[in-house]
Amino acid sequence: MKKGNRNEIKSTAHSKYRCQYHVVFAPKYRRKEIYGKLRKDIGEILRKVCEQKGAEIIEAEACPDHIRMLVSIPPCIRIAQSLGYCKGKSSLMIFDRHART
Repeated sequence: MKKGNRNEIKSTAHSKYRCQYHVVFAPKYRRKEIYGKLRKDIGEILRKVCEQKGAEIIEAEACPDHIRMLVSIPPCIRIAQSLGYCKGKSSLMIFDRHART
């Protein structure tokens, strides 16, 4: 997945910041499908959804039963709101693309 600059200091109109958060997403029942064929598609979906909410994925890793991410979120955006949106929206997009019928 995407790798950004870990030590980059960003700025807004009146401040400089480096707000980074280590996030772990675990699917329901820790299903093992993440690491296989869905890995690349899940990475693209997460990157797209995080960018929509103003978050940047610095590092990410798809482990067999969970996803680890180092995310940079501007201080003007609430963390819970941003990550809740990313998790919810990405799960819906993954389900739409890969649902078993």
